[in-house]
Amino acid sequence: MLPPNKIPLGQLAKEEGISVATLAKWRAEARAKGQFLPDANAGPEGWTSEDKLAAVIETASLNEAELGEYCRRRGIYLEQLVVWREACARANDWERAATSRIARETRDDKKRIQQLERELARKEKALAEAAALMILRKKAEAIWGPEGGAEE
Repeated sequence: MLPPNKIPLGQLAKEEGISVATLAKWRAEARAKGQFLPDANAGPEGWTSEDKLAAVIETASLNEAELGEYCRRRGIYLEQLVVWREACARANDWERAATSRIARETRDDKKRIQQLERELARKEKALAEAAALMILRKKAEAIWGPEGGAEE
């Protein structure tokens, strides 16, 4: 049941004298423990990252014909396996990409903060000016009286 000597359940059941249901249960338990990959019926969409890594490792030493057979047996395309290999090869490059992305975001955030601080300072000055004008108006009214009530 385990790769690379994968034997169909029916054939293995006849050879070993164990029921297909028992073998299927054992296979499901092994998959749950992460001991081997999903079968072709699951399709690559249901594969976890660990499954994909295991497939890349299993196929690393296969020649082209064996690789084609492996892909057919697993229900995957060779292109998918190539993409998984490239992803495994780039797995440790995330730090460099993440660092540059974080630096760019930090730089953008700093620019935005400076812009907002300038806008806030401008609005605070305008508010202080408006408050000063209101205070002056109140003082002028207290000294000379309201504007509308001209002395006659």
